[in-house]
Amino acid sequence: MKKIILYSLVLLSISSCTKKTDVIESPTIVFQYISPNYLIKEDFEMGKKTAYAIGDVAIKTGSWSFDDALLGQLAADIKKDSQSVRLRTGKISMNFDIDSITMIKINHAQYGNDAVSVLSLWISDDQGATYTQLGNPMSTNSKSFITDSFNITSLKKVRFQIRKTGTTRVNIDDIIFIGKGKPNIVFFEPVDNILDTTGYNSNPAAGRGTPSGNGIDVPPADGDNSNMLFGNPSNASTNSIQIENYLIDQKYYVQSYSSSRGTPNWVSWHLDATSTGSTSRLDNFANFTGLPTGYYQVLSNSYSGSGFDRGHNCPSGDRTSSIEANSSTFLMTNMIPQAPNNNQKTWATLESYLRAEVQKGNEVYVIMGSYGKGGTGTNGFAETINLGKVVVPNRVWKVAIILPNGNGDLSRVNANTRILAIDTPNENTIDADWKKYITTVDAIEKVTKYDLLSKLPLDLQKTLQVKFYIP
Repeated sequence: MKKIILYSLVLLSISSCTKKTDVIESPTIVFQYISPNYLIKEDFEMGKKTAYAIGDVAIKTGSWSFDDALLGQLAADIKKDSQSVRLRTGKISMNFDIDSITMIKINHAQYGNDAVSVLSLWISDDQGATYTQLGNPMSTNSKSFITDSFNITSLKKVRFQIRKTGTTRVNIDDIIFIGKGKPNIVFFEPVDNILDTTGYNSNPAAGRGTPSGNGIDVPPADGDNSNMLFGNPSNASTNSIQIENYLIDQKYYVQSYSSSRGTPNWVSWHLDATSTGSTSRLDNFANFTGLPTGYYQVLSNSYSGSGFDRGHNCPSGDRTSSIEANSSTFLMTNMIPQAPNNNQKTWATLESYLRAEVQKGNEVYVIMGSYGKGGTGTNGFAETINLGKVVVPNRVWKVAIILPNGNGDLSRVNANTRILAIDTPNENTIDADWKKYITTVDAIEKVTKYDLLSKLPLDLQKTLQVKFYIP
């Protein structure tokens, strides 16, 4: 693994009426990661194309040209999830290049009761000007998926085309790209935080309690892939006396909640390929009825007219594996009053970036929170909304631990693990580029007093906490 490490001293200025003392800070490490390998799956779940006529479609890996092909959802379509490519007499082609690829895998099957077909894979290293057939033709002779693999030896950026002749139809799904280095493609991940209007000025929706947690998509309570694998940052408790640090397990994420602020202190969750699916954004905002007696319940319309969005901590887009998963993210205990441009631009693109990392074969542990009092929305500056019952945070932060897919996650964390830390102002004048707000875990811990990586060995914590990870 290549990395660039620059050491710099952090100067701390302290204004106080007490005697000034010398403070020695740990050096900050600037860390730029170059991915050693990648595995990218195009599952064809994102796009929509219902006719065979030639046309481009935007899907997760980029823009593809479909010629005599569509995205099929019929019972006769063989598919891994909700849809797959149905190719007749034509071809599907990438409109983009991928770099550093060593292998491509293609899953294909006979459509419905159609006869056996033959596919061929073609490769171009001149941006689609010319193509050369790669390997032997693929015989589609099964009504369940067959996987064909092709080794790639070209050192150039390349793009692929899958061709078919004859009038029979085939289904294609889950094309896998494997490589070493950076693929240098831009993922078309859907942006989660759309304009917050649905039900915003209406009467409050009916409240909901804790999700049942019976679904197969619910993360485990502990161990690998659990929502709080890296620790309980504030030692939150399920004792209702802890009104400012009350622990809530919402099954699809875990959070510490402040009754006086009406917002979470922090929310922690795990994100991997099983977290996302075909469930659409539900927009079913609701108050959480599971709060202890005496806690104020923020309603679905409590932010109405405030100039702030109902900003998710655990995003809707990170929980699309089921209706219950997505619905859990719309509980008002998962919301903060967030400046619209922070929510819809800066934060939304950060969330999409992390989901794109999952598409590359990674899993991500995320902790998000906010602190301070007072932000600036479309109506100007405000410290509170909802008649003073909901505090507007001054800053919004996130820490993401990015690991290649695998097991024994805590034991796999080392000094080279990518940890992204972001701390943004809750202002509508915020820059849309979240990379301008990169900071360190150490800096966030200092202002929040949280211990964000408490399950790691102390020496490793110290190493990781002072790193600036620059994607």
